[in-house]
Amino acid sequence: MKLFKFKRPLLAAGVSLCLGVGLIGCSSGGGDDNVDSGNNTGTGPAALTASQISASDGKLSARIQTTTGGVPHITADNLQSVAFGSGYVQARDNICIIADSIVRARGERAKYYGPGTPINPDDPENQQLPVNIVTDFSYKALGLYEKAQAEFDELSAPSQAMLRGFAAGYNKYLAETGNDNLPAKCNGGDWVFPITATDVYAYYQLVALYASGDQFTGGPIFLAVPPGTSPRPRLAVQTSATSPAPTSFADADPASTDVFNAKALAEFARSATPKSIGAKTDFNDRGMASNGWGIGSEMTENGKGALLANPHFPYTGNRRLYQMQLTVPGVYNVNGAGLIGIVIPLIGFNENIAWTHTVSTAQHFTLYDLTLDESDSSYMTYIKDGEPKRIEERTLTIEVLTDQAPVPLPFQREFYFSEYGPMLAGNVINANLPAWGGEFAGRESALTYRDANTETARQVVDQWLNMGRASNLAQFKKPFEACGSVLWVNTMYADDSGQAFYIDGTSVPQLSPGALQAFQARINFNPVVAGLFDAGVTLLDGSRSLNDWVEGDCDGRVPYAGAPKLERRDYVQNSNDSYWATNPKSFLTGYSPLYGKTNSILSPRTRMGLKMLENPTDPGLSTVAPAGSDGKFTGEEIIKALYSNRAYYAETLLDELRSRCDNAGDTAINTGSGSRSVAQGCAALANWDGVYDVNSTGAHVFRMFMADYDPTYPAQFSVDFDPQNPETTPSTPNAAPSNPAQDPMLASLARGLDRLDQVNIAYNARLGDVQREQQSAGTRPNGTPAKSGSPIEWHGNQNLEGGFNIVRPDTDPVEDGTRYPRYAPADTIEDSGDLSSTPGEGWLIGYGTSWHFGLSFTDNGPEGYGLISYSQSDDAGSDHFEDQDQRYSNKNYRKLLYRQADIAANLARKQENIEATVETE
Repeated sequence: MKLFKFKRPLLAAGVSLCLGVGLIGCSSGGGDDNVDSGNNTGTGPAALTASQISASDGKLSARIQTTTGGVPHITADNLQSVAFGSGYVQARDNICIIADSIVRARGERAKYYGPGTPINPDDPENQQLPVNIVTDFSYKALGLYEKAQAEFDELSAPSQAMLRGFAAGYNKYLAETGNDNLPAKCNGGDWVFPITATDVYAYYQLVALYASGDQFTGGPIFLAVPPGTSPRPRLAVQTSATSPAPTSFADADPASTDVFNAKALAEFARSATPKSIGAKTDFNDRGMASNGWGIGSEMTENGKGALLANPHFPYTGNRRLYQMQLTVPGVYNVNGAGLIGIVIPLIGFNENIAWTHTVSTAQHFTLYDLTLDESDSSYMTYIKDGEPKRIEERTLTIEVLTDQAPVPLPFQREFYFSEYGPMLAGNVINANLPAWGGEFAGRESALTYRDANTETARQVVDQWLNMGRASNLAQFKKPFEACGSVLWVNTMYADDSGQAFYIDGTSVPQLSPGALQAFQARINFNPVVAGLFDAGVTLLDGSRSLNDWVEGDCDGRVPYAGAPKLERRDYVQNSNDSYWATNPKSFLTGYSPLYGKTNSILSPRTRMGLKMLENPTDPGLSTVAPAGSDGKFTGEEIIKALYSNRAYYAETLLDELRSRCDNAGDTAINTGSGSRSVAQGCAALANWDGVYDVNSTGAHVFRMFMADYDPTYPAQFSVDFDPQNPETTPSTPNAAPSNPAQDPMLASLARGLDRLDQVNIAYNARLGDVQREQQSAGTRPNGTPAKSGSPIEWHGNQNLEGGFNIVRPDTDPVEDGTRYPRYAPADTIEDSGDLSSTPGEGWLIGYGTSWHFGLSFTDNGPEGYGLISYSQSDDAGSDHFEDQDQRYSNKNYRKLLYRQADIAANLARKQENIEATVETE
């Protein structure tokens, strides 16, 4: 195996990336806006030796010290061995999630779980779309496993070593524990099997596509077929209907293996709408969010840097985050958290630097509408620059476990690809887009796309390894400068020199100025194109090569010089708005429109964060000044600021609402469908402390008001948005009418109270009595979800309130990205922030603040405080299943241990040494 075969620009760990190593796309650090480089030095970490990368004799060895909260601190002599420890502890705590992730990436869920339930079981027209069949074929079309197999030998030596080490650690745990002694949700499951490094890498292919191609696997890829072609798969081996009972693939009777419940799938494909398959139409909502602050020397007590990390991710499934510290002396020493199954921390800190991520608004793919050749009755040819181009057809096969055979049966179907990538069913993505062969822009069209993250999985290990090895900003930039990618997230950074830094270093298609000009004209002309762009999708005219990406140095992606970035000594921040208002003292403009909107209204969550940063001694309605009385931040003050549970709209609308309540008294307020008094709700608001703590009474009344009032935003405000003051505008409610009965604010409150009455929730209830996290017991795929233990009181608020410490319900009946059932509300009430329709159940939280910490650098190194709100393990039998959940409920954050002396002194510390021998390459 050739360990250093570089086919594309890769990141070789430890190499000075811009000095004669054959990497392209490097710069000298130019192109930054408002640069203040401090004392940075571009000298990188020492180059890695072979013995620091791999265990040359194949003998893997790692020391694991586990401290409070079940946090493992893993030390080894080389990267392969420390990854071995990472795979072992992650399997110990979350083997069921990892096993399902591997099966998902291999396109084999139907093989182990059966066809699966319909994607939208409430829609009878959708009964012929079993989710496992649809997604398995879609992942096969994306070629995740095949790409992993083809590319593995091209990865850098550190990447290969760490992926092999992770697989070895996972396999060691599985071998020691035994398949029949695993957690309940996968105990005895045949989908839990020894894995290879290629399996792990295939899963990274999927992770890279979370904000792009993965969004098309719920139907748009599967239903993309030419007119007159059925998307129904066929049994791969045809047999006679009179053949004996099936005992193998060859014995199966196709007439008895209809996994689509007999309805004509082709008819469904013609009539499908985004709603009917549950597909997204707003690609700005990616099911992930976050807050991040990088605070510089001007705003900290000691002049060193500080950081807030606050990802908002699902509480269940494979987008859970897992904390660990990985140490290879002299090479790498990072404490942080990564997605379960990722070998290396993605958000964390070392001795000198800290960083966090937030989901970017940037677009990571472009759609193309192809002009079909009208002379081709098969609809398989399109015209580009006047020349015909053929759509490629590929036959794909999956295996499906059915009731008709004792073994999974092979099913086949043709899938279709343009030069850009897979074909898509446009009408499934958006009702205004055509199905294949339908008319768009006055011509017969078909839809396809190109994905900027199809080639970035190879960078996952190298990118974060090099970031974690940096000791200053110049070194931290190097992997970005060398065509690196952090996939789909912004990056906020702070260091011990007091430097703060922001970059949107995501994978963004590079379009030429001519293409961007043509696209702007298209937006002006075509309202569908304009609406899609507003929803986060660029639809280009595929009939012109003008709209092809500029390949350049980075596989068609925007290089480092063109990425939005900012260096400051006060702060940088992001809460999922675009880059442009990273710091309102220094707006960022002039970048590709595919990075997101500029001069646009900021979310109330972003404004809440900016309010705390710009007014660090003002507690608002809470009792917590964000940076204490001196206005200078420490790590512990940052975590307390997060836990203050302030809400932007409470601080800007509550006084006005209370005043209107006083004016209304017992007046019956017109709700549009009736009238009622709001006096009791007003009394609850009068007694509310204005924040979202578990002991706050009446907080949920304000939520119900905002849930109804918010849809008319910003029409309800009299001060218009001002792009020079985005953190405070729009503002000021329209003047109240003379008749309180017709007051739109009070009408929203009245309708919100009606909804609370509907589920018997008292207006003066404690938030902790109506907002709780309910853990789920381990249940196998296709099983019935069940509760685990009692619900846990949960503090925090929602985006609709302008909250910052974001939490919200998750209504999905399965864990995120998996097929494991989870307990969820049976139904929710409209305009309520997903209030359960079951009386008294309230808001069942399953998403939001996850791995979170406040950190500052001190003379003794990094000092951080935080938690993983849903704990380290998804095993209901583990001691670390809900220990941190309880701590979060009580605002009892942990000190994040980093130095060995602190780890050794931890009273909960347990130590073990693990070893294994693997084949050497």
